[in-house]
Amino acid sequence: MFRNMASSLFLTERDAEFEENAPKIKGRIKTTLHKAKEVRALVEKCITIARKSLKAARAAEELKTSAERGSDEWNSWRNGDGWQEWNQAIAPAVNARRRAYQILQDKLAVQVLFDEIAPRFENREGGYTRILKLATPRLGDAGAQAILELVGVHDRVQQKSEKPSFSDEAEETTAPVDEAPVDEAPAEEAGDEESKDE
Repeated sequence: MFRNMASSLFLTERDAEFEENAPKIKGRIKTTLHKAKEVRALVEKCITIARKSLKAARAAEELKTSAERGSDEWNSWRNGDGWQEWNQAIAPAVNARRRAYQILQDKLAVQVLFDEIAPRFENREGGYTRILKLATPRLGDAGAQAILELVGVHDRVQQKSEKPSFSDEAEETTAPVDEAPVDEAPAEEAGDEESKDE
């Protein structure tokens, strides 16, 4: 069950625009909270395996020949030392794909994992997924629901707001105010009221 859920998470990243069962949102599956917590470790393990194989795959790509397979140039490269060096370089990447396939048991999910997901997390040491708890329980058994998603796709970007500068506007709008002469008449009226009270 967990390998199917992990494969489903990876397969949401595939290019499935015109398929019947295309994912609504890429990089996200909805399940119960407890299942999401359990499958998270499996997903992160697979991504780590794929991420660590990228270095070997790049080294092998540099040693690879550009000759067409079956040509005389390719046959001479295949029988020479170039193929041995390429074979030694590609071996860790092939081993990583086999390990991922052993865990997931889905060739398409492994291909998506290595080709699309692993390069995205190449410079990240861990924490490839997040679990978001949903407020509404599942209908039927009222199980707590959650979303398991890959980090970096649906991240909220926090933009620091700029502080408004009022210095230019304040100088223009505030003109020097002349002090108005104090009107003494209200004070006299107040004095008259006091004398009336007496």
